[in-house]
Amino acid sequence: MKKEVNFQLQDLLGIGMTLVVLTIGLAYGLQVTGDVKGDMTPASAEYNATADGISALAKLPEKLGTIVTIIVAAVIIGILTRYLWVRFS
Repeated sequence: MKKEVNFQLQDLLGIGMTLVVLTIGLAYGLQVTGDVKGDMTPASAEYNATADGISALAKLPEKLGTIVTIIVAAVIIGILTRYLWVRFS
């Protein structure tokens, strides 16, 4: 069974909005987690858990630039490949 996936330039808006929502969600999640950590007793298990959670969540936004670059590069390569395939076949 052969499957064909069509990806067009109009699909970038949906991908871009998904990344925007992801970024906003991560930012608010980090803010809420930071507020919760401020309410905990220092050196308690809860305090340490929120600190570890903040450290883990903070790694995701660092990678968003790389994710966006890969998506844009994949779209550009796909458009070029499709253009060249149609032009020279």
